[in-house]
Amino acid sequence: MTDIRKSVIITFKAKEKRSDKGTDKVDIVRSVLPEGMQTHFFDATSLSSGASVPALDPDLIGYDCNQYESPIVTARLTKAEIEQLSQNGNVAEIEEDQPCYAIGSQFSHLQFENQPSILAETVPVGVAQINAPDGWPSSQGEGMRVAVVDTGIDFTHSDLKANYKGGVSFVPGAATPMDDHGHGTHCAGTIAAAINGAGVVGVAPSAYLYAVKVLNSSGSGSYSQIISGIDWCIQNGMHVVSMSLGGSGGSTALKSMCNTAWSKGLLVVAAAGNAGVPVPPATSSVGYPAKYKNVIAVSAIDSANALAGFSSRGAEVDVCAPGVNVLSTTKGGGYGNMSGTSMACPHVAGTAAVVWGAHRFATNEQIWNLLAYYVDNLGPAGWDANFGYGRVNVDRAAMALKPAPVIAKKGI
Repeated sequence: MTDIRKSVIITFKAKEKRSDKGTDKVDIVRSVLPEGMQTHFFDATSLSSGASVPALDPDLIGYDCNQYESPIVTARLTKAEIEQLSQNGNVAEIEEDQPCYAIGSQFSHLQFENQPSILAETVPVGVAQINAPDGWPSSQGEGMRVAVVDTGIDFTHSDLKANYKGGVSFVPGAATPMDDHGHGTHCAGTIAAAINGAGVVGVAPSAYLYAVKVLNSSGSGSYSQIISGIDWCIQNGMHVVSMSLGGSGGSTALKSMCNTAWSKGLLVVAAAGNAGVPVPPATSSVGYPAKYKNVIAVSAIDSANALAGFSSRGAEVDVCAPGVNVLSTTKGGGYGNMSGTSMACPHVAGTAAVVWGAHRFATNEQIWNLLAYYVDNLGPAGWDANFGYGRVNVDRAAMALKPAPVIAKKGI
């Protein structure tokens, strides 16, 4: 019986620490594969804007991440091949790949409601709640590159096409980063729906949108695709990475790639999750990658500033934003309301774009400090596990006249 192949993530040692410094890491993986097996390894440099991973047998698809701090290859290997590769002195760790989902796509409460009638250009309640319009005289996020790592974006939508600048698909067979699910388009509208006289307006209405499609038409994907998507964001000079997705388990490789993105100057924002109150003995229900220290974890509040019952909470929450009945763009050119920390996350990503646009020479750490310091505190003074440091305030952070003090990032 043929050994079943499963997707694994292989983290290599830094090149100067490898026993074989002259052999490429992809060739090391190929060395354990059967002779003649034509596995294709796709990387962020080979997938230019608008490109996609072609439809191939899943066993023939791998990803190659060429970050010095995170040398990672993913492939589908048999148990015997994994054991052989684990003996190679160049390999640091081999992990089983894990599934990930658009946060909320597996929850019944996260759904499209009756489409409202957009008779004139509308500022959604959440966009106003975080004082975005008051901050627009300072910046509307123009020139700030925001990657929506999700199900793609409907880049033909009238409210999104002006700000859409390109993207990539890591979903095999998805010929473009076009959204075939709806989740990513809703998130993109909250970030940067344009001011164009109709429809809705996003938090950063002049920010540049990039679709990094890592989730398929059912809203599911894998950690290997997220890792590859973040790698593409680094290689293509994104400022902000918005990830309204996650999984239930940790991954050394995923954490390493998030840390690398931070070290390269990117600001990574993720939905905390929709798991609600932690189930004892757990003290946190925050999912991954939001749980990581170098990822801004966002919990969800309603229009009355109360924590949403579905929102994950715990020691890793950094800030909060509106996530209940959020009005935004939907695929096919429409508009609709959705709820979830998925909807809170793009409010923070959009805020980061506006604030960075107002402080163009700031580092990602300085932008984080501004986001976390100039909040509207909704809980006890300081920080708490429900709201983090507080609800982001676009106007206060964008209009700040001096750097904010250093604010500790939460997470593991």
